[in-house]
Order: sequence, then structure tokens, then C-alpha cells
Amino acid sequence: MSNLKELTKDVHRDAERQDFVKILMSGKINPKLYATYLWNQHKKYDLLEAMANIHGLLDDLPDIRRKMKIEEDFLELWEDKLPPTIVKSTNDYIMHMKSIMHDPTALMAHIYTLHMGDLSGGQMIARKAPGEGRMYKFAGDNAELKESIRAKTNDDMAEESKYCFHASTELFKELMELDIEPYLEQTD
Repeated sequence: MSNLKELTKDVHRDAERQDFVKILMSGKINPKLYATYLWNQHKKYDLLEAMANIHGLLDDLPDIRRKMKIEEDFLELWEDKLPPTIVKSTNDYIMHMKSIMHDPTALMAHIYTLHMGDLSGGQMIARKAPGEGRMYKFAGDNAELKESIRAKTNDDMAEESKYCFHASTELFKELMELDIEPYLEQTD
């Protein structure tokens, strides 16, 4: 059994403590800011899932794919003609992914970090986020899906998983720096 959760605990906690996450969990996040988050996540998941498919990493995890669900959530919320900003950390993440594209173990560390987050904390986010929250709804049994992912992990994935958490932390920080009011306006 892998100790990956324990080995990444500190960086995971740091990501969860970001202001963006606090606003998201308040249930009062501006849909435009959340859609910008989804747009950036879509770019990450699109590349990760394509690379994982090449290596057959998702063959026995058919319910795990999130790219299309994220796109549906984004399209539900985005009203502007032009797409939102892709922040620096997303571009950095994409470049990093291209550097590990031939390493199935490294790619699995990203699936563990991102998709396991959707299966776990994502269930709380789904109740607070604007829109349908399709990206957090899985067709299969969540507990079984988590166990299937865990079975594909090992302690050697810790550094790559930490990178993924750091990239998420940077995304959260950069989103808060955009010229988008983070909270919905309250009408009393």
C-alpha cells in the first residue's frame, strides 16, 4: 500500500488553504471566476487524459475521465465571446506535462492528485460551486474508483504528485490576481 497521501499531506494542505478555495467553499464565488478556473483545469485535464490514454492508464478506469465534464461546466457558465485567461501556472503545467509524456508513472501521479481530488474534496465543492458541477459527478462507485486509483500508486510518485499540488496552488493564487470580482454581489 502506498503512503502517497501521507507523503503529499503538507503540499495538499497548502493548496486547500488558498483564498480561492475559501471563496469557492463559501458558496459565493463569482461564476465568471469559477468558469476561468474551469477553463484552466480543462487545459490540464485535456492533455493529461490524452497522454494517459496513450499509455492505457485509464483503460480500467472508464468513469474517471473529466475533460468533457469540465468543458460542459465551463460552457454552462461562460457568457463572454472570447475565452478566459489561461494563467502562467497552467502554461507551465502544460510544458511540464510535455516533458513527462513518456513516463506513465509520472502521469499516474497526476491522475492520482487531480482525479482523486475530484472524487474526494470535489464532492463538497459540487454543492458550493455555481452550475451543475458535472466534473464532480462520477458514473461509477466513488469508493471503488478511489481504490482503483490507489492500486496504481506507489511512493515513488510523491515528487510528481507534489509538483501537481504546487501547480494547483499557483493556479489558485493567479486566479485571485485576475481582474475579476471573486464574490457574487450580495443583494439584501
